[in-house]
Amino acid sequence: MTSPKFSASLEQGEPPSPPAAAATPKTKRLPAEAHPPRPSSVHRRSTPLTIAMLTVLAYFLLPLFWLLIASTKSTQDLFNSFGLWFSHAPQLLSNIKATFTQDDGVFGRWLLNTVLYAGASALGAALLAAAAGYGFAKYRFRGHGAAFNLVLGAIMIPTTALAIPTYLLFAKAGLVNTPWAVILPSLISPFGLYLMRIYAEDAVPDSLIEAARMDGAGELRIFLTIALRLLAPGLVTVVLFTLVATWNNYFLPLIMLNEPDLYPITVGLSRWADQAQNGGAGASSDLLALVVTGSLISIVPLVLAFLMLQRYWQSGLATGGVKQ
Repeated sequence: MTSPKFSASLEQGEPPSPPAAAATPKTKRLPAEAHPPRPSSVHRRSTPLTIAMLTVLAYFLLPLFWLLIASTKSTQDLFNSFGLWFSHAPQLLSNIKATFTQDDGVFGRWLLNTVLYAGASALGAALLAAAAGYGFAKYRFRGHGAAFNLVLGAIMIPTTALAIPTYLLFAKAGLVNTPWAVILPSLISPFGLYLMRIYAEDAVPDSLIEAARMDGAGELRIFLTIALRLLAPGLVTVVLFTLVATWNNYFLPLIMLNEPDLYPITVGLSRWADQAQNGGAGASSDLLALVVTGSLISIVPLVLAFLMLQRYWQSGLATGGVKQ
């Protein structure tokens, strides 16, 4: 006999529900040991990529290793011993002492000049790039697109092509053979401006600027007290780029400066190298070794600057903290 519920469902045209005994049986779960282990991406190794990475690492570190080894040798040992290992009588400390005492200690003056030129240029270029990049990112004005395209075009112009026109301009202004002849041209960083404009678009929320305006803050105060703090990682990036570029700049100081007391390290060491090769006045037999040792000393401040400033290379303080 059919049950009343089953007959009623037939009369209403509804499909009958299967009896409870005919329910699909539950699948039996296998124990954890029965499942095959999945390969973990953490322990994967790629031999070609490892070899490529080690090759790139050796490409970058091998010149530094050679410079460190060569700084421990005399001029004779530079030519008579194996280049990638120490000589029988390492003399790093004596080379450093001779470097700082050569020509009445002019190397120390060159080092201070380089710190002044590079430090002032890096800080000034970073502030100018931050202000201009913030302006391009948060304000719209007549000629906005054309001005920014002009900045992008300036990135493609090599700095050496502007050296002679810059010299003529500074000669008319009477600034040749002064520190300003090296610092002022280094303050302009088109790439830094482009970088800060891209960074400011996301790092400084528009809602935060509007809130500051509603509280009565002026535009300059908003930039100095709010925007600069949010732009700190981008500022550090521009500082390091400009610092390295000015520190290693050779051609601009070469044509702008005439007095040896104003030389940076690049021009000063080049002067010593010319004396060592040509046997100029006052050239000693170990002058070439002092050039190598001076090159090693010159990279130490850059390494320290990277180590001290690398902790600022992270996302901004409030990036993602305010929803648009």
